[in-house]
Amino acid sequence: MASRLTPEREAELYAAVLDLLREVGYDALTMDAVAARTRSSKATLYRQWGSKPQLVAMALRHDKPVRIDEIDTGSLRGDFALMLERTDDCRMEKDAALMRGLAHAVHNNPELLQAMRELLVEPEMNSLDEMLQRAVRRGEVDADNPALKLMPHMLIGAFIARPLIDDRPVDAAFLTDYVNAVVLPSLGA
Repeated sequence: MASRLTPEREAELYAAVLDLLREVGYDALTMDAVAARTRSSKATLYRQWGSKPQLVAMALRHDKPVRIDEIDTGSLRGDFALMLERTDDCRMEKDAALMRGLAHAVHNNPELLQAMRELLVEPEMNSLDEMLQRAVRRGEVDADNPALKLMPHMLIGAFIARPLIDDRPVDAAFLTDYVNAVVLPSLGA
């Protein structure tokens, strides 16, 4: 959707949405609250984003600190290393808490699930797939390796399992160990 807002104003709106999500959760987040926090009108918000689920998904997409589609070091190991180098432990912990809160809302709100898939999950999965396909084209990974199609599950699993099993947040050190011990070996890279 074409934005009539400046990039700075759009970023301000997205930051306010994420702050409200952290404060009150998805179910209690209202367009009225976003409008009040950002000194906007509800009409502007609906005209720009159409719905609360669309606004939330776009705010999450905009706020991503690491964009997979911007990473291409020439090797799969290098791509993962750069991705991890760009992570921030404090931010990752805040984002993980936010995503855990949204996980419940997604199960109860089909419109949010659809918006999250379309605007956040699918673009990320497409970027990850392209990164993996580059590795296949370079000969780093066999094209018929069954781990290729399971990569999203492996990566998401790390974020879910660490707090559950170790009662510790996911951080760059854990992810580096995980990528080196699980992800790359499973791909034969």
